[in-house]
Amino acid sequence: MLRNKEIQILVLTMCTISIVGTIIAAFISPAATVLMLFTTILLIGSYLLFTRWRYREIKKLSSYLRQISNGDYSLDLRENHEGELSILKNDIYKVTQMLSEQSLYLQKDKVNLTNAISDISHQLKTPLTSMVVMADLLSDASLSEPKRIEFTSNIRIQLERIEWLVSSLLKLSKIDAGTIKFKKDQLFVDKLIQKALEPVLIPMDIKEQTLSIIGEQSVTFQGDLNWTTEALINILKNCVEHTPDRGGIQISYSENALFTEILISDNGKGIPKKDLPYIFKRFYKGEHASEESVGIGLAMAHSIITSQNGDIEVKSKENEGTQFRIKFYKQII
Repeated sequence: MLRNKEIQILVLTMCTISIVGTIIAAFISPAATVLMLFTTILLIGSYLLFTRWRYREIKKLSSYLRQISNGDYSLDLRENHEGELSILKNDIYKVTQMLSEQSLYLQKDKVNLTNAISDISHQLKTPLTSMVVMADLLSDASLSEPKRIEFTSNIRIQLERIEWLVSSLLKLSKIDAGTIKFKKDQLFVDKLIQKALEPVLIPMDIKEQTLSIIGEQSVTFQGDLNWTTEALINILKNCVEHTPDRGGIQISYSENALFTEILISDNGKGIPKKDLPYIFKRFYKGEHASEESVGIGLAMAHSIITSQNGDIEVKSKENEGTQFRIKFYKQII
């Protein structure tokens, strides 16, 4: 404690003042001199004792900080008292809680990353294995030309599937990392829907499905045209896939003071109740999912919509159909 230069200067200053005061008191009376000496010793002693106590408290705080730096976030330093040390303890506790939450978040991220890598490996394993087998068959000189064409076509299909999967995962990673800057253009919902329908019109025509669109041309919201189109495409593909031949898909949209709403419904096989809480989870494949399904389309749609101050929910009954309700809020509530 006394090695502290600031304390040395302060004690020296107090001693100097005490000596000067004692000399002055000596000219007054012996009693004043004794009183001055006693008061001086009492004040300096009190100061040193108080400073020693503060040093002990600071030493404790230093020990706590070392424990925190070693990953022990269970310490509770809070005090309901006034004073600098109490304020400092409460602030350290707040920082400790923040570090604890960040540590849990990072741990959760590590688990999610591990699971994602495992899921991606599983998704890539099937097409790669299939391509290896077909490549071996293609190396057979006695293979017939029709079979060669068939295997080549299958390899191309698997390559396209891998390309789509990698592209989708890259997009999802960018959204999760917050590196994508979504535009805030004024979008007309009718034009958005027409653009999103383009990739699914041929599959709908093959399955002879009917389409109904209800909404006014003036309905708008602020968003990114390309990304929102991709979200709607993934939802529409899901509807087309799970709606039987000659089934129907309905799209309606409206606008009010709080949000713009888009409803996409079908009369397909529906989603089992046990699958509903998980359909927006990436790589999740429900009971009625096809073998080609990867389980990433609806997850991407959810990420895109929620990243644009939106919300999406689904209602479904088996053998009755499914309804996706999308809302884009005009302001954060």
